[in-house]
Formats: sequence, structure tokens, C-alpha cells
Amino acid sequence: MKRVTGIGGIFFKSRDPKALAEWYRQHLGLDVNDWGGAAFRWADDSASGMTLWTPFKEDTGYFAPSDAPFMVNFRVADLHGLLAALRAEGCDVQDKVDESEYGKFGWVIDPEGRKVELWEPPAGS
Repeated sequence: MKRVTGIGGIFFKSRDPKALAEWYRQHLGLDVNDWGGAAFRWADDSASGMTLWTPFKEDTGYFAPSDAPFMVNFRVADLHGLLAALRAEGCDVQDKVDESEYGKFGWVIDPEGRKVELWEPPAGS
């Protein structure tokens, strides 16, 4: 089974996400969107997609149960299949799975306690 197919996003905590995003826009040229992050679009011979860069508020609970100040989002081909395989391998897989127009999201905790987000994009993206 194909597992990770790319990096879907880099998410990190910030004392002031809006000011930090503005600094990255002004000094590094990131095209920061209204939702607070930037999308880097890419394409190769077999697929196209994007990688997100997003600062979150310092007190966000989105990374819980991890206390790490960042979270990596990996693109995957088959979220439910991968989560089942990870459970069978004894990994700490979170019970919650979110499915929406943005795709399917699941989470696993790495051996050092960091939350890792797994994302299966919607069909056709």
C-alpha cells in the first residue's frame, strides 16, 4: 500500500499569527490568504496539489494531545487503509476522522508525542 505521497502542510504555533503572517508576506513574499496561511501550488507528471503554510494561535488546541509547537500534515492516498495499517502495527492512532469537502483527515501520535496529521485530498485534487 502506498502511504505518504507528499507534505500537505506545515502548521505551527505563534504568539501573533496575523503579525507573523504579515512579516512573511512582506519580507519573504508569501501570498498570505484571508484564512491566514499561504498555499504553494505544484504539479508533476502524475498529480497536482498544494502545500500549506499556516501559523496558528499560540493557545490552539488543534495540536493536542501533543504539546509540540508544530504539526506536519502528510498527503496520503488511502486514509482509512493507512489508519488501519498503523493500528495493526501498534501505532497510537487517534479515533477521530474528519471528512468534508476538503478531504479526509486522521491523526497518529509519533513515538516522541508529536501529533501528525494525515490528509487524503478530495478526489480529483
